[in-house]
Amino acid sequence: MASQLDKSIEQLMRCQPIPEPAVKQLCLKAREVLIEEGNVQHVDSPVTICGDIHGQFYDMLELFKMGGTCPDTNYLFMGDFVDRGYFSVETFLLLLALKVRYPDRITLIRGNHESRQITQVYGFYDECQRKYGSGNVWRYCCEVFDYLALGAVVDGRVFCVHGGLSPTLTTVDQIRGIDRKQEVPHDGPMCDLLWSDPDEIKGWGVSPRGAGFLFGADITKKFAHENDIDLIARAHQLAMEGFKLMFDRTIVTVWSAPNYCYRCGNVASILELDEHLRQEYKVFSHASIDIRSIPAKRPPPEYFL
Repeated sequence: MASQLDKSIEQLMRCQPIPEPAVKQLCLKAREVLIEEGNVQHVDSPVTICGDIHGQFYDMLELFKMGGTCPDTNYLFMGDFVDRGYFSVETFLLLLALKVRYPDRITLIRGNHESRQITQVYGFYDECQRKYGSGNVWRYCCEVFDYLALGAVVDGRVFCVHGGLSPTLTTVDQIRGIDRKQEVPHDGPMCDLLWSDPDEIKGWGVSPRGAGFLFGADITKKFAHENDIDLIARAHQLAMEGFKLMFDRTIVTVWSAPNYCYRCGNVASILELDEHLRQEYKVFSHASIDIRSIPAKRPPPEYFL
């Protein structure tokens, strides 16, 4: 399997899709690896934490140039691998192949876009149809989505999640009791973890996204205190400077898709935590246009950025 996997990784690193039978095998193997992981995966430092990628494959290569290659660098990706960008297939399959090849050196957690419903609207389903001529690859990938962890904790001190907190969850331990192997629900704790956002409010608020909640500094600090957490790292929201610290540095948004949707003009970042959990934010820009081949078919319109 390793030699075939290495061939697949080499091919995907060139942004070339692998054959459908290879995708099926990869997804089956990935499920075997992921089912062994808990809802909240324990990760050891040092680790490099990454935010949304959204199918921007060549920009992900820039990320690897900045942060180092896997397995030399221990990576944690906080979801939203697919949709909106031109290369969701190659992006997700490369990360999945690295996960199967080096399971202890890369952690993948689920974002709100790792969902059947969302990917049918925002590009991944159509891309699979276009590149493979059927919905099979999309189905294989969606089955893997259901096995992805909902969060991670680095050295017991840094809580990583795609979106944010939930009014129904006061402890990290409660997340471990969720049945994660399902499509992302429309509401409830699993939905909130993938959809919620911090905001300059007191308590909880209604989310303009139509799913999850807004939560303020008081909620964030209480959760951090009760769980003995130094920092909550999350993604899910565009940060024009690549990252955004809030609430006396108790929470940070890490955004890893530069020039989001190929037009937002933002930079991106990764968060490097050393063995003492010291934080270093490394900022990078999008890949130069001349090496990024733009397919003729444009992705569907955005719902919000």
